[in-house]
Amino acid sequence: MIALFAALAGNAFAQETTIKDIKVINSGAFENQGKSSTCWSFSGMSFFQAELLRMGKADDLNLSEMFVVRNMYPLKAENFVRMHGKANFGEGGGFSDNLICLRRFGLVPQTAYSGKAEDGTYNHKQLLEKMEPMLSKVANAPSTIDTGWKQDLNSVLDQYLDKIPQSFDYKGKKYTPQSFAKELGLNADDYILITSFTHHPYYKPFVLEVPDNWNWETVYNLPVSELTEVAEVALQKGYPVAWAADVSDSGFSRDKAIARANEGRPVSTEERQKAFDNFDTQDDHGMLLVGLAEDGKGAKYFKVKNSWGDRYPAGRFLYASENYFAYKTTSIMVNKHALPKGIAKKLGV
Repeated sequence: MIALFAALAGNAFAQETTIKDIKVINSGAFENQGKSSTCWSFSGMSFFQAELLRMGKADDLNLSEMFVVRNMYPLKAENFVRMHGKANFGEGGGFSDNLICLRRFGLVPQTAYSGKAEDGTYNHKQLLEKMEPMLSKVANAPSTIDTGWKQDLNSVLDQYLDKIPQSFDYKGKKYTPQSFAKELGLNADDYILITSFTHHPYYKPFVLEVPDNWNWETVYNLPVSELTEVAEVALQKGYPVAWAADVSDSGFSRDKAIARANEGRPVSTEERQKAFDNFDTQDDHGMLLVGLAEDGKGAKYFKVKNSWGDRYPAGRFLYASENYFAYKTTSIMVNKHALPKGIAKKLGV
């Protein structure tokens, strides 16, 4: 239980709000993304770790976020060059990147690949300053490009993040990244991405138009009420939900560890779409939904696990109201077996 002070919409005063946990799943230890913009990997690995805990496996496993990041940079770079520099390249990514890594490269524990954390944290500023000019030169080459740029890029990545391990020992057994992922029993095909917008048909997949969706991954589209239902039902069943949302909204308080919006009335489909279309809602941050809660007036909240360390009160846990979720979610990732049967049938999964 946590007591928070949140300003009510339309009121000039603050009211104390006591929020009580109703359902909380085990999601493992906290991880800190430091000064890197790799929340998508930290929330993605927290998601997989929570899935393993739900499955009764690997109760002390810490998956390497930087292994995923290291494997994604060359793919993002290749896409950037292929698109003549007219594509996004940077630290950002999406939940689908974690699925790509699981499918193509496997996973490794943190002990096998730390990604050269500086003082126990991460900062990729110098790495980006090295890679971006290199890639821009290749992408804007006036004639045939030298394919050796890929080797040069990997040399830079090896310097700043370290080489990808071909094999490693874990608890007395030797693995490759692929064999380790296989033994964990995680199947990338079990997970789907879902959103809710009106500029595409409901119950059909589409490519979500956000800059960090560099690989043009498709997401399923639901009415916002059903998107919320999916998240709530999954958590009630004990499944984690990876959550991508806007955290720059004034209703998101890092200091009070609470996110609230338009309280006292439902969020309309029109205002949700308008916020996305005019860039009020952007794909800012990836987190993990780990529980359900409510306040003294019966208003519903999601309990959220974050990866900001101790920089803010909201760095570890925070609470997002159901309205904030409905208003500011850009997408979620969830195990398709957690879907309500009616919604799964509509989506054809």
